[in-house]
Amino acid sequence: MSQHTVTLTDNKTGKTIELPVVEGTHGPPAIDVSKLYREAGFFTYDPGFLSTASCTSQLTFIDGNKGQLLYRGYPIEQLAEKSNFLEVAYLLLYGHLPKPTEYDNFEHVIMHHTMFNETVKNFFDGFRYDAHPMAIMVGVVGSLSAFYHDSTDVNNAVHREIAAHRLIAKMPTIAAASYKHSIGEPFIYPRNDLSYTGNLLHMLFATPCEPYEVNPVAERALDILFILHADHEQNASTSTVRLSGSSGADPFACVSSGIASLWGPAHGGANEEVLKMLDEIGDVKHIDKYIAKAKDKDDPFRLMGFGHRVYKNYDPRAKLIRQTCYDVLESLKINDPMFELAMRLEEIARSDEYFIKRNLYPNVDFYSGIIYKALGIPTNMFTVMFAIARTAGWISHWTEMIGDPAHRIGRPRQIYNGAAMRDFVMPEDR
Repeated sequence: MSQHTVTLTDNKTGKTIELPVVEGTHGPPAIDVSKLYREAGFFTYDPGFLSTASCTSQLTFIDGNKGQLLYRGYPIEQLAEKSNFLEVAYLLLYGHLPKPTEYDNFEHVIMHHTMFNETVKNFFDGFRYDAHPMAIMVGVVGSLSAFYHDSTDVNNAVHREIAAHRLIAKMPTIAAASYKHSIGEPFIYPRNDLSYTGNLLHMLFATPCEPYEVNPVAERALDILFILHADHEQNASTSTVRLSGSSGADPFACVSSGIASLWGPAHGGANEEVLKMLDEIGDVKHIDKYIAKAKDKDDPFRLMGFGHRVYKNYDPRAKLIRQTCYDVLESLKINDPMFELAMRLEEIARSDEYFIKRNLYPNVDFYSGIIYKALGIPTNMFTVMFAIARTAGWISHWTEMIGDPAHRIGRPRQIYNGAAMRDFVMPEDR
């Protein structure tokens, strides 16, 4: 915590106020404006909270200019290469990499919490056969608090830990059940002998008719994707989980609210939009036409999956997932014109001066959509896969916030610009 302050002066009244400056381990300092309204009578105005730190956190750090992403201080590149998703989930939740015995215990707990209460299955029957899987996820995850009363006391540290384990463990099972419901196939029960991502693939694609063998390339590709998607600082869905949790809401309701926020096309739905864009372009021979449309500021067409709101350099996750994308396509030997189109589009965007100057590099959504399609995962499940991974980050942020004695219920303020005060007018006089 820095000891220096900044002085703000009201040019109208000449009144000054000293505000403390808060500094973290990395990143720019922040002006603590918590007493600004009380002492000076002003709010701050920051649409989209682009310059506002809503909390302190020890989980994730992003340096957009350097293209750097750290989980608990560890570079994402090292974690993607040397770790696995469950170990990263442990790291986010507990703050340190687990010792072998700690990891074994954690893995055992997660893999033995994968089943959900049998009566939860009845919820799926209430959804139309063609319901979007994300709509199902919002409803079913929110309902879990009605089944697991022994982990909803947010003031009980044991309850919080049990809830965290349950959410990380059950999310793949709920996701797979959402998919099976949408295609009219029976639910597949989880298998505790498989890995986290191997079990997910099994529940997605196995049927009672014949044995299913997990493809190790697909298994590892999903694991890397989940590591890269596990957390990303105070994004819209994470901020939603924190804001919901600040009221004391139970963790299942909070994560459900995060899923709802993630569903938006500007957030977790971006990889769906990439595939829609590729469908619209249709063929490699049309790329030049669509590149020209993307450069035309008066044309509504936008290249989806390029650039990032935070990263002003290459998205470090995209660098990692790019190679995984090529590995998957090569290993599975899929001959799909869409993949040729995507790779050609990537090549042009990475070499075209227009995109380079504007830092419009391919981002993680561009490659993840291609990988999911190659693995046979339908487009409407892309954001669901994102939600599975991000649950580790959501519940870690929620746990951190609830355990922070300084946390308060979120209550943003506003600048009211509606009608001035006026008197009610009787109907006959209007």
